[in-house]
Amino acid sequence: MKVSAPSGTPGDAVAKDPEDKGGKGGKSGKGGKGAAKPRRFGPRTLVTAASAWMLAVIFIAPYLEMIITALRPANELRDRTYLPSSFEWKNFADAWKQSTLADNLQVTLLIAGGATLLVLLVSLPAAYYTARVRYRGRKAFLLLVLVTQMFQPTALLIGLYRQFHQLDMLNSTWTLILANGAFNLAFAVWILTAYISSIPAELEEAAMVDGTGRFGALFRVTLPLAMPGVVTALIFTFISTWNEFVMGLTLMTEPEKQPLTVGINNFIGNYTVEWNYLFAASVVAILPVVVLFAFIERHVVSGLTAGSVK
Repeated sequence: MKVSAPSGTPGDAVAKDPEDKGGKGGKSGKGGKGAAKPRRFGPRTLVTAASAWMLAVIFIAPYLEMIITALRPANELRDRTYLPSSFEWKNFADAWKQSTLADNLQVTLLIAGGATLLVLLVSLPAAYYTARVRYRGRKAFLLLVLVTQMFQPTALLIGLYRQFHQLDMLNSTWTLILANGAFNLAFAVWILTAYISSIPAELEEAAMVDGTGRFGALFRVTLPLAMPGVVTALIFTFISTWNEFVMGLTLMTEPEKQPLTVGINNFIGNYTVEWNYLFAASVVAILPVVVLFAFIERHVVSGLTAGSVK
């Protein structure tokens, strides 16, 4: 008597390779989950990228022209060729030696640094109190802070000149520190108020329960969390003070005590303009701000968007 083996035994089963027919588990199948889809760029993406590159070129072109003119020889300033025949790197050294740029740069650093420090010392307590305390007239105060941003230094220049002249403070570095600090204080208070308001007050309350006072909670809890907003306020104050021209021209009459923006203007004479030295000095003036902004750009972006989402 013969007993036949069951049809489902492993001995009679034929091994099937899942890769032979392109099944779901196969690597070569068209419907495999591991197959990478080719990245496609639609018309909208291409138009957006082209527009972004075009805007970048438009914004970079003036700076590129400034650098090329700063390196152009004096006898080729009126040539129509875009690139000079040779680059005169000594234009930077000549512009530095033949003017008061060294003194102007030192004055600008003192004014920008002093105004930035003054704005920080005044705006941080004001913004903290406005964000945490619901006092009477709070909305009116914030509205007043916003309205003061609409006043330009040019509109108040005559009054400022008479005031500082009566105080015998003309041609003083403290004059521009106080003036620039006053005009940038409102923006710093507004930015810091919005940023501190976005930080939960429960964090400070928990710190005070553990024994930390109000100032301790401010400096140990709130201030580290509000650092992007603080950096935003400081960098905008620094750049605004660095680029200020009208008050420096009016309140500082001695060339060696003028800020850098006014010192650059001295290359423009009554009958001639030394374009190569003018643009060489301009490159020196914008380089520190560009480097500074490149390092803290991400903090500035996060600080500007503070308070937009609750």
